[in-house]
Amino acid sequence: MNVYYTLCFLAALAILIAFANQYVIRIQTTIAITAGSMLLSVLIVLFGKMGWFNLEPIAVHVMESIDFENFLLKGILGFLLFAGGIGIKLPALRDQKWEIAIMAVVSTLLSTFIVGFGFWWLAGLFGWDIPLVYCMLFGALISPTDPIAVLAIVKKLKAPPQIAIQIEGESLFNDGVGLVIFATVFAVAFGGVEPTFGSVAGLFLHEALGGILFGAVLGVIAHYMISATDDHALELLLTLCIPTAGFALANMLGVSGALAMVVTGIMVGNWTRHKGFSEQSQHNLDHFWELMDQFLNALLFLLIGLAVVLMRLDVHDWVLLIIAVPLCLVARFLSVSAPYVVFRRFRTYNTYSVRILTWGGLRGGLAMAMALALPAGKMMLPEHGVDLRQVILVMTYAVVMFSIVIQGMTITPMIQRAKQLNGEY
Repeated sequence: MNVYYTLCFLAALAILIAFANQYVIRIQTTIAITAGSMLLSVLIVLFGKMGWFNLEPIAVHVMESIDFENFLLKGILGFLLFAGGIGIKLPALRDQKWEIAIMAVVSTLLSTFIVGFGFWWLAGLFGWDIPLVYCMLFGALISPTDPIAVLAIVKKLKAPPQIAIQIEGESLFNDGVGLVIFATVFAVAFGGVEPTFGSVAGLFLHEALGGILFGAVLGVIAHYMISATDDHALELLLTLCIPTAGFALANMLGVSGALAMVVTGIMVGNWTRHKGFSEQSQHNLDHFWELMDQFLNALLFLLIGLAVVLMRLDVHDWVLLIIAVPLCLVARFLSVSAPYVVFRRFRTYNTYSVRILTWGGLRGGLAMAMALALPAGKMMLPEHGVDLRQVILVMTYAVVMFSIVIQGMTITPMIQRAKQLNGEY
């Protein structure tokens, strides 16, 4: 069975889980798909161990046939970020531009260092002499909140507007920043780039600023092309060119395609929407990209849950798996709290802001894709006979599943209390 057929059947499975969820447990759709596929994976593995239904080899083959890294990082990520950017309202974003910019850049960098040094220190306590640059790789891939997970779960809970725009804006921009940080550390670890301030800063700025500039140029081109036609179908087809050819071209030029898609999405959703689309076309634009977003989200989170069949846990994996979640939560709390010390000198915020931003800082497919991008066999710890790539993959999966299932299911009461403070109840 080829990859296309595999994805067709997996997409159908994701939609069937979502359909069953509305009649059974009725939890948020993204959580239901992730938890349902993870439970299915666990059952396949357990049944195989017990000799009942040996479906594990088939499941492993199916998952290994899908290049998760390319599928997400070089494929559907462009669609998901563009769709998220279209939904951002620029006036609200402009009102908190400094908070979003600082959290997207400073908080992501701060979290990377906290997780990286924390991982390095904790591993040392267990007698693991792990090179610091590898620990920083884990910090870089796990620090950015995943806009796909955040927008799919937190946004639908209708948090207070001030908090909602911070979560949405930060998650859309810090994933691009996180990808740039990861690419920079990856180049130092495996690409032969000298770890000097100049070389690292130059690589970071090239990808980040290049992506923002490319996105702005792409947005201008799209605006004038869409404004030049009255054909409703052609208007939507032109928007499809952005996360396909536009995203591919950005990656080929070596700039951040993720940041480019966010910038272009915001331009199309706020500028072109009112200047180039009729009222009917605006409705079609929202409906089309909302449907595209929901479909790709369902498929992505199904793949995240099914990834359990690829995990191989040893004793040391369980130890690091257990410490990964609290380490990342502490790093998220500290990296969000630090900027708020400054923010609160200029503006009043909801009492639950830091707690919601911490607990709502969900990780998802983006972190998994970056972990899978690590080269196998090049991160060996000979004295322990361990490939650090597998260890980081297991730690990443633990954090991702905890954030989507546990944090995603328990953040509702916190948001409700924040809304009560705002007088929304």
